[in-house]
Amino acid sequence: MAEALRVLELGSGVSAAHAAKLLGDYGADVVKVEEPEGDLTRGRGPFPDGASEPEQSGLFLGLNLNKRGAVLDLASADGRAALDTLIAWADVLVHDYPRLRALELGLDPQRLLAQRPDLVVLSITPFGTTGPYRDYRAEEITIANGGGWAAQCPSTHREQELPPLKIFGHQCKLMAGIAGALAALAVSRDARRSGVGEFIDLSEQEYLASVLEGNIPIYAYRGDIPRRYDTRMLTPWRIFEARGGPIFLCCVEQDQWLRLIDFMGRPEWSQLEVFRETPERALNQDVLHNFVEEFIAGWDVFELYHAAQKQRICFAPVMSLADLASNEHLRERGFFVTVDHPRAGELEYPAPPVIGRHGRAAIRRPAPLLGEHTDAVLAEATPAAAHGNGTAPRLPLDGVRVLDLTWVWAGPFGSLNLAHLGADVIRIESAKRADLYRRFPILPPGVEPSLDNSGMFIQWNQGKKSVATDLGDPRGIEIVKRFVAESDVVVENFGTGVLERLGLGYEELKQINPSLVMASVTGYGQTGPYREYMGYGPAAAPLTGLSSVTGFIGGGPEEFGISMPDPTAGITAALAIVAALERRDETGEGDHLDVTLWESTAALAIEPWMEFVFSGTQPERMGNRDPWMAPHGCFPCTGDDEWVSIACAADDEWSALAAQIDPALSDDPRFRSLNDRKTHEDELEALVSAWTAERDRWRITEQLQEIGVAAFPTLTAKDIVEDPHLNERGVIERLDHPAIGVREHIGIPWRLSRRPNGVRAPAPCLGADTDALLADVLGYGEAQIAELNAAGVLV
Repeated sequence: MAEALRVLELGSGVSAAHAAKLLGDYGADVVKVEEPEGDLTRGRGPFPDGASEPEQSGLFLGLNLNKRGAVLDLASADGRAALDTLIAWADVLVHDYPRLRALELGLDPQRLLAQRPDLVVLSITPFGTTGPYRDYRAEEITIANGGGWAAQCPSTHREQELPPLKIFGHQCKLMAGIAGALAALAVSRDARRSGVGEFIDLSEQEYLASVLEGNIPIYAYRGDIPRRYDTRMLTPWRIFEARGGPIFLCCVEQDQWLRLIDFMGRPEWSQLEVFRETPERALNQDVLHNFVEEFIAGWDVFELYHAAQKQRICFAPVMSLADLASNEHLRERGFFVTVDHPRAGELEYPAPPVIGRHGRAAIRRPAPLLGEHTDAVLAEATPAAAHGNGTAPRLPLDGVRVLDLTWVWAGPFGSLNLAHLGADVIRIESAKRADLYRRFPILPPGVEPSLDNSGMFIQWNQGKKSVATDLGDPRGIEIVKRFVAESDVVVENFGTGVLERLGLGYEELKQINPSLVMASVTGYGQTGPYREYMGYGPAAAPLTGLSSVTGFIGGGPEEFGISMPDPTAGITAALAIVAALERRDETGEGDHLDVTLWESTAALAIEPWMEFVFSGTQPERMGNRDPWMAPHGCFPCTGDDEWVSIACAADDEWSALAAQIDPALSDDPRFRSLNDRKTHEDELEALVSAWTAERDRWRITEQLQEIGVAAFPTLTAKDIVEDPHLNERGVIERLDHPAIGVREHIGIPWRLSRRPNGVRAPAPCLGADTDALLADVLGYGEAQIAELNAAGVLV
């Protein structure tokens, strides 16, 4: 864009603020409008010295870099008139107001788009603006349970009586913010071309349901319901205790296990038949973990980490925030940036997580003071120039060709979202080194495994095409280079240096296509002392500081349950790609984007990081509790392993809940105020648990939502696939796949009002499009293709 994208942010909280902040990082002029009482996050903290000060809330400061701030009294006629002025100024409006509040403020999508036909409106709400749950109250814990994550967390305990666990902070809302920024930035491309705006209805629940790893395929294909206390198929896989701290280990493939036992000196027990292959290790993992733990206990945690990683064994220390702050790799890569705020002073923040050819995105301004720029913003708010050429609207990445050199999850999730936005995504793959997910045995009962029928692959590669070619053959490399010449984007998640050794590194590819945008997604990045280290999503989480603050009261650090760094890096890469395409369209210059699982996820550790910056310490693990709400937790219900999340964000909400449990509780001095409830939280939770334990989770949800209390069941994969709300909103896809037929998959977590919705095609069979694409895109003739097939190149 020759002129910065104009973004107007409304609402109060985390998801819209994060989406707008990300757009600001990529150069948008973001104006944040607060109502006179200020954003909710100004009151949440963490605060320096623990003293509440709205201008020094760590969460607010971290979420609102690169913005100007204005205050409008939206209850007044003057405030509403000023809001209309800013809407006329904006290209994109981002808000997280509940549906009914948005309608009160005149933010009805039909009215907005009639007033501004080219405006892009991004609405981020807990359950979307349509469907049975559209007006349900929700907090972060509501989404964690309603989206299916809590049912899988933590994944290291066998005790069924332990409740589902929420990850520390606002991870669900932060992740939804990345998806919102991606959708808004992409759609704004087509709005400027066509002049046709859009209402993007993004559901936080649906985004979370769209990143549940293998859970949905396991249920849809096998009929099994994954549980947080299930044993793992792959082992060893756990947090162990070393000298000086905990450390995570996972062995995903057999060769990694063999390297581990070599590293351990091939102890006698490792040669037992029960540990030889993956299935046998899974059946005997308790004994195996005892042996491995004994070995690990003799090592210093960081010495073990570095020694093992040099042997390509996937260890990762559970880093504290202090470990994160002092880490040599992150420091060398410039992951921290100092920003001077007029009230909070000079503080270090996580930098934008993607490194391009010109470095990381710049932090141009600190978070605004309340109303700091009101007068200037209104004085400068000239109406946006009219856009469009009168052509019909289309999916925003229609016409963009993406060459997909990815496998497993992080890379494929990024290219999946580009396909959702209309890109033509062509996978380059080979049966000789098939994607791990093509080999995952997630199949219906009685179905013989093949490279075309694994539910894990089919879920994460919807809407793409497949070209099979052997990258071990020079003719296969030539095919890739020919596709590069005809593509806009390359996405890859090979280990650092692998593509360079194949002759497909960025420096070589940009000679073929100078305007190419290439995204490399790895665990540790293209630079830095750890760049060769092995990184998977489960092993990235412990590095971020989030595992160290997530866990039950009095217990140790916990795994995430889902390998969230994978999709988080993938969606972060997709956003960076769309931003790079914008720059390319202006300048003709391509880019090489360095995206890591570690940094993409550590960038979301805003609350614990700011606590560390302020105090030099980090928060204590507090299970499902929250410093500003009580009760706030996950409580047992009737049925087998059935739970309901309940969160009271204010005294009146507690009073309403108390009246349902026992009217006498409303006057109980132990629970009168938030401070009282926090002081007596054990007793409070015991009372709530006793009440919920005798009731059905859905009846509790309906009963409490009717009185304005955020409550929602802990949904399993089965619940999500069968949920009437999600099905009504169309996020459950049932496309007919050529190898497996009709099965349920999670689709796109946003709905558009003026452009097509829904996944366009099922995942491809291996090589299904090889001949057609070699002919149509590369111009190969029939004889040439036949010769390559006969030579075994196209396999």
